[in-house]
Amino acid sequence: MIEKDKIKISKFMSLVLRHDPQSANLTLDENGWADVGKLLAGIKQKRYISVTFDELKEVVATNDKQRFAFNDDFTKIRANQGHSVAVDVELKEAQPLSVLYHGTVSKFVGAIRKEGLKAQSRLYVHLSADRETAIKVGSRRGTPVVLVINAIKMHQDGYIFYLSENGVWLTDSVPAEYIYD
Repeated sequence: MIEKDKIKISKFMSLVLRHDPQSANLTLDENGWADVGKLLAGIKQKRYISVTFDELKEVVATNDKQRFAFNDDFTKIRANQGHSVAVDVELKEAQPLSVLYHGTVSKFVGAIRKEGLKAQSRLYVHLSADRETAIKVGSRRGTPVVLVINAIKMHQDGYIFYLSENGVWLTDSVPAEYIYD
């Protein structure tokens, strides 16, 4: 499968498994799982490309951010995090690293410094374990700005953190007082 097709399929999967399953005639269960056969049919119907099960496995395995996961018998698939639809991807609470990072762009920094980080349309605020990943995230919208989050202090103050299957740190919000450069 050529790289361009893998990217198109991955973007479509992000849309339907995180935000709009109905656009591919999918239904997500309470834990975000969708039927693999129905996803393959949805890709063919909406993207006019026939994808085999092995090609779908390749897309999942080679996704640079490891956004997707199969269940044990490969009959269901879901996004690991990043949902705007209400699902429970069975995240486990975890003690965060001392600091975590958030990549953004300068036009949002003023509001973030005043109001903190909010989940906006997603279920959680996404944080990175390293500066390099935060730079990549911020670069998607322009010149990146990396904010440092005093995660251990937040945790000590009662904020809950989760670590997703693909290594993204998640929390409900980050108040401004925990954010610094």
